[in-house]
Amino acid sequence: AKGLTGNVFPLVSGSRSSKTFKPKKNIPEGSHQYELLKHAEATLGSGNLRQAVMLPEGEDLNEWIAVNTVDFFNQINMLYGTITEFCTEASCPVMSAGPRYEYHWADGTNIKKPIKCSAPKYIDYLMTWVQDQLDDETLFPSKIGVPFPKNFMSVAKTILKRLFRVYAHIYHQHFDSVMRLQEEAHLNTSFKHFIFFVQEFNLIDRRELAPLQELIEKLGSKDR
Repeated sequence: AKGLTGNVFPLVSGSRSSKTFKPKKNIPEGSHQYELLKHAEATLGSGNLRQAVMLPEGEDLNEWIAVNTVDFFNQINMLYGTITEFCTEASCPVMSAGPRYEYHWADGTNIKKPIKCSAPKYIDYLMTWVQDQLDDETLFPSKIGVPFPKNFMSVAKTILKRLFRVYAHIYHQHFDSVMRLQEEAHLNTSFKHFIFFVQEFNLIDRRELAPLQELIEKLGSKDR
């Protein structure tokens, strides 16, 4: 397997199997990035999210951001995978995060002019686009000593900005389904981790976070 690509695993949420939305990205075992991921998981277990997102001593910032970006892609993938049946052309004809925010898709290469499309279509474009970036060894090198490109930080920022939109859509349009599936604790923990991470390294512009500003403030105030 090249890069950070992995196999497709059936995802099990509780006892209920949920279909995988996109293939899970695997960080190769035994690699330094795998060790970093394990470190991240261990510090998350401590319950102190602010501390868990900090750059571990002596580590490379690009590598830390790369490992966490892959992890957030997998988390969002899994969360969205549990509600795909409720996010349809009919239920979500536009990609929105509440009545005030609507997103149009463009990737700058295949689709240069932003197009209006349904949420499932938009999220499919978005996740496929992210996956292509994560698979690109020149952008996300998985081998030790292979340098990150000069534009890595701006690539990572764009990926995270777009992944945020999936959280925003789930919260605004599908939270009732999330609650019915008893996934809200999982969603909230994942989102809180994501927000603390992007805040720690200033990766998403405040304006982009506006659709979930109240929730972000609430999560921050309950901070431990």
